[in-house]
Amino acid sequence: MQTLATNDLIYPYTGSGYTYSEGIEGSITVPDSVGIWIIVASILAIIGGILVYFLFVKAKNNPKGKFLAWLKNFLAFKTMWIEPILKISYYVETIFVILFSFAFISQSFLTFLGILVFGPIITRLIYELFMMFIMVWRNTQDIADNTKKK
Repeated sequence: MQTLATNDLIYPYTGSGYTYSEGIEGSITVPDSVGIWIIVASILAIIGGILVYFLFVKAKNNPKGKFLAWLKNFLAFKTMWIEPILKISYYVETIFVILFSFAFISQSFLTFLGILVFGPIITRLIYELFMMFIMVWRNTQDIADNTKKK
């Protein structure tokens, strides 16, 4: 067994696998089995994705059971999770910005006030921009649903 020294650390090296350069600090050796598994996993994922789409999501019949109906709507992107995730992250980020502003109170009172006042305003504007896209999607979805019913 050979050893490959990098940054005063010694890694066992058998000589097989792919070596990817990390720059000046050293290199990473990926075993052959990882490369093969990446190819196998990619092929299985493509086949599985196509089968799920055509046999479940695109199927004309409605699934029996609440969970399967929910799963079909979820996989067809009729159930959107981004809106509640964005709302929760907005609340978290606003609270963080307010609390973060107190780190500047002893250094510069003006900086503290600026972050305390403008931080939540800027955060709100950014999240409103994201929410506009969701509202446009929701409105177009409503329009599409109303035109199908007529």
